[in-house]
Amino acid sequence: MSFVANTDAQCEEMLAACGVASIDELFADIPAALRPQSFRLPPGRSEHEVLEYFKSLAARNFSHLTVFLGGGFYDHFIPSAVDSLASRGEFFTAYTPYQPELSQGTLQAIYEYQTQICRLTGMAAANASIYDGGTSIYEACQMALHATKRSRIVVDGGVNPVYRKMLYSYTANLDIDFTEIPVTHGQSDRAHIAAALDDDVAGVILQNPNFFGVIDNHADIVAQCHARGILVIQSVYPVAMAMLKPPGEIGVDIAVGEGQSLGGPLAFGGPYLGFMATSKKLVRKMPGRIAGRTLDREGREAFVLTLQAREQHIRREKATSNICTNQALCALRAHMYLSLVGKEGLREVAQLCHAKAQYAKERFKVIPGVSVMESSPTFNEFTVRLPADAGVIAGRLVERGIAPGLPLGRYYPGMQNYLLVAVTEKRTKAEIGNFAEVLEEVLAGYWELPTAD
Repeated sequence: MSFVANTDAQCEEMLAACGVASIDELFADIPAALRPQSFRLPPGRSEHEVLEYFKSLAARNFSHLTVFLGGGFYDHFIPSAVDSLASRGEFFTAYTPYQPELSQGTLQAIYEYQTQICRLTGMAAANASIYDGGTSIYEACQMALHATKRSRIVVDGGVNPVYRKMLYSYTANLDIDFTEIPVTHGQSDRAHIAAALDDDVAGVILQNPNFFGVIDNHADIVAQCHARGILVIQSVYPVAMAMLKPPGEIGVDIAVGEGQSLGGPLAFGGPYLGFMATSKKLVRKMPGRIAGRTLDREGREAFVLTLQAREQHIRREKATSNICTNQALCALRAHMYLSLVGKEGLREVAQLCHAKAQYAKERFKVIPGVSVMESSPTFNEFTVRLPADAGVIAGRLVERGIAPGLPLGRYYPGMQNYLLVAVTEKRTKAEIGNFAEVLEEVLAGYWELPTAD
């Protein structure tokens, strides 16, 4: 192994400082196959030269894809003002605004964000600081268990499989029983859900639209559950709520979801934003921060943290949650986004998503070998069945500059030929048409691709 230092003397001096006699001895604990192959570095360069060098390397990567991916995380347009305002230095701290006299701006922003979530979901109260959509489902389960003193949760198979995986990971060492309802390509399986309800069930988890993009009115399931003292948790897509009946309107007890679509970029998995809203009777069971509006001693409007039930404030075993990191910056982005687009703007975004998805369906229907699953109405996401393995076909499309959707075989056994496609307001008619044309070209030789069993 070769080693280049400024001088041999400096090399020996550095090794002596480490207490070893040679480079080989320095790396003796590392398997040979994992050791550095060389320390021969190029001559030093200026900062500008280094930046230009790495820019040239980055330019060699294929970086532009037309995105039709979904599955809970979506490529929505973000107004420039969101990035501009959220990047101000005073918003960067992630810590909790414990001192209201110093944090009125932050507390007011949280309060207004909570108000927007309540209006979007039709619920009585909302919080801030849930980590993401999957974590919010886990926290809602804990609320249901604490409120009912029961031990079992029923999970609809149409709930996002990523969220379900998170839920089971969080609860692996807890004494909670789960019953998972078999998945369908359509709406929730009423018969299976009804058969799973008994006096041990604390809550039922539903999703609208479900993972396959299917729209459902769960009012009948909510009524069945409430008749047996069971709480209903519904995970919702916030943009879709601008068109669909909100959970509060059908009697849902806890509404949760992923807030990334409200001004959050697709950023390699986060940071994202879980939102939560609930009925008035459960507000004291809700974790995280809740900002309230009140009056100070001089009668002026003031904002404070209220109904705090975290482990830092009361005995650990009495706490509702261990949420410690304040997600206020992500909540602030959602607040800014909703404020900028407004009620009518959000409805327009939702209508565009739905209309463009319907157009995509029509384009895919005429492609030989492609079946669009249409047993139930959908929002901006839908499932197509392909004549070959969806993962293989997706790979071919990525090579052509299109991220075509989410192959479902990795989540659902037996669905290797199914692809989940999402269409947002950003996708143009030309992009959808190009997707359909390229897909047809790729499928023209589908007999050469491996098919699912």
